[in-house]
Amino acid sequence: MNRVKSTYRFLLVIVAMTLCLPSYAQPEIKAQIDARQIVVGDQLRLFIEAKTDKDEKLVWATIPDTFNSLEVVEKGKIDTTTENGKAIYKQRLLITGWDSGMFVIPSFTFTSVPNGGNPYTISSDSFTIMVQTVPVDTTKPFKPIVDIMEVKTTWRDYIWYILGGLLALGLIAFVIYYFLKNKGVKAPPPPPPKHIETPTEKALRLLLELEQKQLWQHDHVKQYYTELTDILRSYIEERFNTPAMELTTDELLLVAKRHRDMLKHYDALAIILQTADMAKFAKAQPLPQEHTDAFDHTKNFVTATKPTVVTENTTKQ
Repeated sequence: MNRVKSTYRFLLVIVAMTLCLPSYAQPEIKAQIDARQIVVGDQLRLFIEAKTDKDEKLVWATIPDTFNSLEVVEKGKIDTTTENGKAIYKQRLLITGWDSGMFVIPSFTFTSVPNGGNPYTISSDSFTIMVQTVPVDTTKPFKPIVDIMEVKTTWRDYIWYILGGLLALGLIAFVIYYFLKNKGVKAPPPPPPKHIETPTEKALRLLLELEQKQLWQHDHVKQYYTELTDILRSYIEERFNTPAMELTTDELLLVAKRHRDMLKHYDALAIILQTADMAKFAKAQPLPQEHTDAFDHTKNFVTATKPTVVTENTTKQ
């Protein structure tokens, strides 16, 4: 009785150990060909398909370019898809043979590495194919090589040469006519260079456009001072090479105080910029006379700081 119990316990331990071991579904490797018989130089297709668990790593088989007098003409890329928790790999090979006879497409070995398990190998099926030569009827006699036969030609065989010649003659005639017609005709003079506005001209033009808008007259005071100070700052930036558009009012007035040409107009610049700041940011309502003064100060500043052009008079002695 004790012996039976010991045996029973031993079997239970074995079963428990077996159940505790990880189980893996062995990959499925399928291979098939679309022809068992080809003519020399013809091609057949070998399709390989492998199906594994998606958590399992599959090392694809190394397929040589030639084997057993057969040649792999093309190796398709390995396509991968997933279906029902399985990873499916597919590849297509084009194989040909240049010698006649019976040849074997060997099996290819794949390596599978389970997640947390030991790697193992699995092989595809092998196939035997027949490569045949083109059948020749040996009962018929060999025929001699036929000499070159002269083919009769007509004008239609040269139609493209004729059309090409006519087109070339027409082109030559047009070129001769064009040069004879335009012989002695002078080319028109080049257009005068386009005038480039100076900073002064640009500022005065923009001031005129601003005046014609009559913004402060229609209660658009903030917009009026915004455009007026933009014109002034842009002029200072271009005329005196100073980043006036990026400076605050205090910073710009400090630059003006240190600049020889702008220092003369420091008070006018202070009136323009400070009045504009009050109208734009403090929502103040300057008087109509202040609007006019800011405009006149800006125009006078642009006119007064216009660069002078010095011409040198040379006299012959």
